[in-house]
Amino acid sequence: MRELVYVPVIHLEADLGNIATVINKRSIEVCGERRWKKHKQTVALFWDSISNFFSSIEATNIKIYQDGLMASGKLGRKIVEEGARRGSKNYELVLDLVKRGGEIRKTEDVDLLRQEYEETIKLAQTKSVFEKSLAYIGYKLHKSQLMKKRDEFIAKNINETLRERETGVLFIGAYHDVIPLLSKDIIVKKVKSQEKIKEYFKELTYGRDQEKFDKLAKYLASPIQNL
Repeated sequence: MRELVYVPVIHLEADLGNIATVINKRSIEVCGERRWKKHKQTVALFWDSISNFFSSIEATNIKIYQDGLMASGKLGRKIVEEGARRGSKNYELVLDLVKRGGEIRKTEDVDLLRQEYEETIKLAQTKSVFEKSLAYIGYKLHKSQLMKKRDEFIAKNINETLRERETGVLFIGAYHDVIPLLSKDIIVKKVKSQEKIKEYFKELTYGRDQEKFDKLAKYLASPIQNL
């Protein structure tokens, strides 16, 4: 039996590197300053919830697949350590798992990541109203061929490298669609609902239902129950 714990990644500014300032500005324009501030507080609580969950489980058999990570071994750890130093809650959590015995595994193709980065820069710097909404947090809300290729590569990697009786953890953006591409014998356990996170971002960006937005934000910040 092979298990994979699915962790949807919600990025903080520390994850976005040199495009963080542009993304933050565009996000305020799209969402409004008050709602964007609430969002950043919610994401911080979301990562606290995720970290608390993983701190309570044994890490020695965990194999880590990380959104954006194109290397394993020493180079992979160096990338994770640099991300943690920048203040990324995602990478801080991955680093903690590694220190407790978890293993980083190459997850992505470097050429696809380079193309993705160039596309993100274009979206973030555009002045059109339509593309501003797409660039609000660096996610690609459209189902591009590039996204599909990344998902296929990630799923193939997991299918080929996650062995019998191993537990993998996949940290991946909520708009990726890797799970349907996984081998049927891999049991997937979700720490948070991918569908609810998509609802949350839809409400954050386009919605006007404050009660619904608050309810979804509360869900993101809530403690994780046993999987």
